[in-house]
Amino acid sequence: MTYSIIARDPASGAFGVAAQSHWFNVAQPVAWVRFGVGAVATQASADPSYGWRGLALMGDGVDPATALRDLSAADEGREQRQVAMMNADGVVAVRTGDQCIAHASHITGDDWSVQGNLLATPLVVEAMAAGYESSRGALVSRMLTALEAAERAGGDLRGRQSAVIRIVSGSADGHPETDETVDLRVCDHEDPLGEMRRLVSVDEAYREMERG
Repeated sequence: MTYSIIARDPASGAFGVAAQSHWFNVAQPVAWVRFGVGAVATQASADPSYGWRGLALMGDGVDPATALRDLSAADEGREQRQVAMMNADGVVAVRTGDQCIAHASHITGDDWSVQGNLLATPLVVEAMAAGYESSRGALVSRMLTALEAAERAGGDLRGRQSAVIRIVSGSADGHPETDETVDLRVCDHEDPLGEMRRLVSVDEAYREMERG
């Protein structure tokens, strides 16, 4: 019931997660990030513990594939989960359970992964991947472009309600004040991605003002 992207900017090392769903405040269960460690998107029948436990494991040096494998092995509901993990180096691991409601799938690339479930068509994930790959500019804009491409392809089968974008520095000693940090969410809106685009523009304007 959600589509999402995790991605890393190889130039700056910043990385993050973004999602849209027909669910109130999708940020709360789905989007997890930690400075210098990684990002996690946990969705479908979401278990938020994949977020904090996955980040804890990656923070201890466990690679994403091993972290995801070990967490899934201990989870009786794993076939109803869709989880993507990425560490600060851009290494990605994704699992879409066999019982996730169709259409459910994922596509991975260099420093990114897109995934979704309960989608209008199988083309939603493909559109998200193509949108990200063909985009240029700041990571926040590229991730939002990917979500917008998914929405144009049909998006969540039930409609739209909330969105989130969270981006942090790839450095373990990064601070919330750094330009790489974005933490924006739309909890309940008739056009969450339109509102998110507005918030991204406002956020960028304030950053420019501070730099000036």
